[in-house]
Amino acid sequence: MIKRKVVLASLILLLAACGKQAADPAPKGSEAGTPPPPMPVTVKRMQLQRVPLAIELIGQAEGSREVEIRARVSGILEKRVYVEGAQVNAGQTLFVIDRTTHEITARQARATLAQERARQEQTQREVDRLKSLAQNKAISQREYDDMSSALKQSNAAVEVAQAKLAEAELNLSYTEVKAPISSGITGRALRSEGSLVTANNDLLTTLTQVNPIWLRFSLAEADYTRIRGNARSAQINILNPDGSVAARNGRINFTGSSVDPKLGTVPMRSEFANPDLKWLPGQFVKVQVLTGEQQAFLVPQSAVVQTELSRMVWVADADGKANMRPVQTANWLGSDWIVTGGLKPGDAVIVDNLMKLRPGTAVAPQDSRPAAPNAAPVGDAAPARGAAPAAPRAAKAAG
Repeated sequence: MIKRKVVLASLILLLAACGKQAADPAPKGSEAGTPPPPMPVTVKRMQLQRVPLAIELIGQAEGSREVEIRARVSGILEKRVYVEGAQVNAGQTLFVIDRTTHEITARQARATLAQERARQEQTQREVDRLKSLAQNKAISQREYDDMSSALKQSNAAVEVAQAKLAEAELNLSYTEVKAPISSGITGRALRSEGSLVTANNDLLTTLTQVNPIWLRFSLAEADYTRIRGNARSAQINILNPDGSVAARNGRINFTGSSVDPKLGTVPMRSEFANPDLKWLPGQFVKVQVLTGEQQAFLVPQSAVVQTELSRMVWVADADGKANMRPVQTANWLGSDWIVTGGLKPGDAVIVDNLMKLRPGTAVAPQDSRPAAPNAAPVGDAAPARGAAPAAPRAAKAAG
């Protein structure tokens, strides 16, 4: 009985000790309910700047002249005298067609012309002799008139013979198929030596002038509206894959007069010098259209969050809270997005720790170190242009 009481008393003391330990306050320095300290973030203060009004798109190169080389007379193709894929000049012989048949036709035409000229001379002498007789009433006027008509017929026959000779000589010259344009790049030969070619039918090869080169591209209707009236003076650049400028100051030489109803675009074409044959017909290249300047903000690409519906940035509000704000963007300028709407001068855009942010998170903003500007602030006399923009792509970051 005494042992049972001792055990019961020990159990009660043990339970009391456990309850006291559970009721002890939290350790020092971790007071329950205290909010975490503000998260340090780097911000960039927004400032309106003059930036290029640029549009980037994909264009396709084509020759400024593209010619199909065909035989202009029928005959046997004797030989090819050019190197496939080589550059040729205007008047350079490309193919030779058998001349024999055309030389015979030319000789026949010369002989026919000689006969007609002999008849013409004989008829002329007859007219001169009958003229004096007719004046003296030695012959009838009708006889003289008949001979005069014969002379006119003879003159016409000479002209016909001359035309046939010119045609025969022209066909003879066509037996040498020559390049009609300069600085043209030849294609592969489509007919081999020994083939029978038909006049104006059989395609022998193609010839493309690639200096200058033309670039075809299409502007969306909204973009065309922005540059309408200023398209001819727009500056066209070709960009390398890394976004640097490969060629500057292209000239627009064609603008469509209507909008494609299926695509909603306006076709355009620009011209570039291509002395080194860097661009070939059919090649796809990145094209940049510069049509002036606009006022906008420059936001680092890493600070722009891409969602399914829009692009957004984190902004540190005046009360030290982080919140997301939708923005309207144009294109890239160097490493920055050109933001045309959604921000105000002085806004603090957060550029780091985006993965840790949640709406309403307390932040301790620190201004980023100023870097060399891509564009001049509004009010400067001469804006400084930045590097050429790279091809737009979504910069995604988890919100």
